[in-house]
Amino acid sequence: MRFESNPIEEHGEAPLADEGRLEAAVEQWAKRARNAAPGEGKNACFVACLGDWQSDEVRAAQLAEILSLVEAQGDDVVGHATFQLREAVPRTFVGRGTYETIVEHATEAGADMLVIDAELTPSQARNLEEATGLPVCDREAVILNVFLRHARTRRARIQVEIAHLEYLRPRIRGIGLVMDQQAGGVMGGRGPGETQSELMARQLDGRLAELRREFTRHSRASRTQRQSRQQTKRIALVGYTNAGKTTLMNALTDAGLSARNRPFETLDTTSRSLSRHGGDVLLSDTVGFIRRLPQRLFASFESTLDEAREASLLALVIDVSDPEWRFHLETTHDLLSRLDASDIPRVYVFNKLDRVTVPPADDELRTASGKHDYVVLSGHDTSAVEQPKQALLRNVRSDYRRLEVYVPYEATGALSTVYGRCRVLSATSEEHGMRFELEGEPRVIGSLLGQLEGDPS
Repeated sequence: MRFESNPIEEHGEAPLADEGRLEAAVEQWAKRARNAAPGEGKNACFVACLGDWQSDEVRAAQLAEILSLVEAQGDDVVGHATFQLREAVPRTFVGRGTYETIVEHATEAGADMLVIDAELTPSQARNLEEATGLPVCDREAVILNVFLRHARTRRARIQVEIAHLEYLRPRIRGIGLVMDQQAGGVMGGRGPGETQSELMARQLDGRLAELRREFTRHSRASRTQRQSRQQTKRIALVGYTNAGKTTLMNALTDAGLSARNRPFETLDTTSRSLSRHGGDVLLSDTVGFIRRLPQRLFASFESTLDEAREASLLALVIDVSDPEWRFHLETTHDLLSRLDASDIPRVYVFNKLDRVTVPPADDELRTASGKHDYVVLSGHDTSAVEQPKQALLRNVRSDYRRLEVYVPYEATGALSTVYGRCRVLSATSEEHGMRFELEGEPRVIGSLLGQLEGDPS
């Protein structure tokens, strides 16, 4: 990615990022990455999709994915092509013949930017820009831009900016040769002083340190919130990006979350009660997975994925209308393994049935879900969501105990436990108290009986 900048004045200060916005020295990046109004600040991109594909279906699916990501970052795709690449060239990632062909196609299409569907090193991006004469945006930069557009809460914005600045840090020298102009030394120039790129690097390091401190504070608050819910059963919706997790979340809980059909629409974990009779089960929507997720993004969002790691049950949502749904499921399994969440009980939800002409056979779905329960549905069919809801509740409550108990009105702590952490099957008012038929986790039932016997434990 090529950036433009001007020489700094002697003793001048390079601008510092503020309130989640990037400094003026990377204005070209920021203009493209921020939430611009439709039609404003867009680039005309030519997309080069690279890979060593074994089938046309896999190649078409990878191309469709990178095209949707470029559109989600707010740019226009004016042309695209696929190139078979078995081995990367160290200097420019692709060979001379390939990048000359890319430039020819991009010029004919009127592109002002190249998007390379690969993770480039800083030197490869610079060399490729010099060879092609066009700014280059790699796969990681595209995903970062999408994240920038979709981050809404302060916590998500902090995470995205940390990942963004970590990506930018080794690429500062690519901003331009003027970045190597030296600023004045201490007290009038004793010694050569810092180059602008060194000054920018130091200030980016300061901004990163500031963001990490703030993120640590947010992480502590989130950890405290999760600990307060440890006594509650939690179900996490996980799966490939754009699989329909948020649509399903809205159908199951009336959450009213934004569920537009685009990658990484959801970046913030949201939890809602799944059970109407007692708040004993919470359902959480999580950030989607994607193939070749950049390591810095995985590290930045690992804390948000703690919701999946600490869940009582995982609901793996799969878009069966996507030709690559089997590969998406494999990617989800791999990322859950990286989260140490492979052993958590799960239910498979094969979604978007309304978009499939020929649904997958039961034998195929049974094989894909292994020994676990599965349901097939369309998240937009409100009459069909009762099936997955009951499947989720049945699985998460498999160890529940049933109990009939009398609770005096003055036992407010016990009443709070009944309504907050149990499933109330029936309730009858009597003169001095309530008689309940309820279900709950063994430890919750034990705690309730202890409260009624006068033992707080």
